[in-house]
Amino acid sequence: MLFIELLKAIFYGIVEGLTEWLPVSSTGHLILVQEFITFNQSKDFIDMFNIVIQLGAILAVIVIYFERLNPFQPGKTAKQVQSTWQLWLKVAIACIPSVAVALPFDDWFEAHFNKMVPVAMALIVYGIAFIVIERRNHGLTPKVTDLSAMTYQTALFIGLFQVLAIVPGTSRSGATILGAIILGMSRSVAADFTFFLAIPTMFGYSGLKAVKFFLDGNVLNWSQVLILLVASVTAFLVSLYAIKFLTDYVKKHDFTVFGKYRIVLGLVLIAYVLVRTIL
Repeated sequence: MLFIELLKAIFYGIVEGLTEWLPVSSTGHLILVQEFITFNQSKDFIDMFNIVIQLGAILAVIVIYFERLNPFQPGKTAKQVQSTWQLWLKVAIACIPSVAVALPFDDWFEAHFNKMVPVAMALIVYGIAFIVIERRNHGLTPKVTDLSAMTYQTALFIGLFQVLAIVPGTSRSGATILGAIILGMSRSVAADFTFFLAIPTMFGYSGLKAVKFFLDGNVLNWSQVLILLVASVTAFLVSLYAIKFLTDYVKKHDFTVFGKYRIVLGLVLIAYVLVRTIL
């Protein structure tokens, strides 16, 4: 029944909108959701759906930061325009490792690691990493407190950290934020650059998934188009609040709570697998 499918799409959109930006792994949450709420659709559609709905989340970044990211924005001074182009160049440089490394091996990692136990292990490992790094940095003054002060070399290194997100459960935002903090960036700057880096990364990844879907001979019927649209719009609306929450949160707090949450979620997933196996 289409109405039920649309309700599921709304729920998936809410989960995607919340977890895409918080460093808790949208993949881990979607895998858990799929265990209990499944679409009455083909596997190929579901695999494509889980990626393409991220476009709605990405659109939220563009809307929120449009003036800041637009070099042609009326009223910008020559210095501001130059700064905007430099920001985009840093984003482009940070994308290079993903294009060179992640894309060629994405299908292999998804086939072998997009399962509950590997995802749970990634959640736990990076959850511990967040706690350890935050404790190590406690009381330290960040070296970079403004994106304009970030070097192109640092952008490239952050891109290398983003490659780690090829392992499901790592969290793209989690890997880049953690890398940026290790490299001496403040939490707010790390979060901002993660948002901006997501635009070309996720547009490219979603586009690739959509192309593969159609190249495999699949077609979308009108109900599937509606399901995608509803989920994407929901992800967009929820992302508007999630992004604002994270930008406000990191001004006063560290990421320790997200590390603890990841560990708990990872343990829950492992416990669920054990119980399901026994029963």
